[in-house]
Amino acid sequence: MPEKNESGIKILAENRKARYNYTILETYECGIELRGTEVKSMKDGKFSFVDSYAVIEHGECILKSFHISPYTFGNLYNHDPDRPRRLLLHKQEIKKLYRKTEERGFTLVPLKFYLKNGRVKLELAVCQGKKSFDKRDSIKERDMKREVAREFRSKLY
Repeated sequence: MPEKNESGIKILAENRKARYNYTILETYECGIELRGTEVKSMKDGKFSFVDSYAVIEHGECILKSFHISPYTFGNLYNHDPDRPRRLLLHKQEIKKLYRKTEERGFTLVPLKFYLKNGRVKLELAVCQGKKSFDKRDSIKERDMKREVAREFRSKLY
């Protein structure tokens, strides 16, 4: 079960792989337009966003390849699990994101899904893909930090 922190935010899922594959430049908090039983499935943690991404189409931000499993007790009220979902952002933010994705070739990737005051929110990031040598640097840096922590612990005992 996800834990609540002191600010009333309950994290449903985090995309740690995105932090490895992309360089994160900016993050935005946005709502997501859900229908009926999708909210209950999200609260149960029955969703997958491994390969999901956002695009700007017709002045709206749309989340694609985001899967929400049908709610178990929803029977005829369930919705299409793989439908594109609209993200709720201010017009100015959408224009800014559109310019960035069109001009510089950045990608919009969801980093985290969480509940804030009972509403499902997501943290959307403007990302730039890392090259393989950048990924190797990330691995090397992580291993060095782990080694330093191990040394520090061994000297304490």
